Amino acid sequence: EVQLVESGGGAVQPGGSLRLTCVFSGSTLRENFLSWVRQAPGKGLEWVSSIYTGQITYYADSVKGRFTISRDNAKNTMYLQMNSLQNEDTAMYYCAKGFLRPLPGDWVPSTQGTQVTVSS
Repeated sequence: EVQLVESGGGAVQPGGSLRLTCVFSGSTLRENFLSWVRQAPGKGLEWVSSIYTGQITYYADSVKGRFTISRDNAKNTMYLQMNSLQNEDTAMYYCAKGFLRPLPGDWVPSTQGTQVTVSS
């Protein structure tokens, strides 16, 4: 059974940084794309970033240059380093299996997510 659990969210001021962590179980995920998706208050789901094995990465334009996705398969863990955070980054962040760009219209999170709040 595949499971993913996010952590690392919190409250931060604009310009600050946070690192999100996603621990995954299921050996098949080591050979798959993993992604981060977010949902801001009152808005729809938005694909943020994806990573494949070998460190092939993709980013949404809204986070490119500020966020860095990485993974450590030996630890079954994926990360999202978020720098220069902006108010618009406030959202619930979900990790997921697969390459989710574009995000399918019927995609729904299967995890609890971790809340990121950027506010002064």
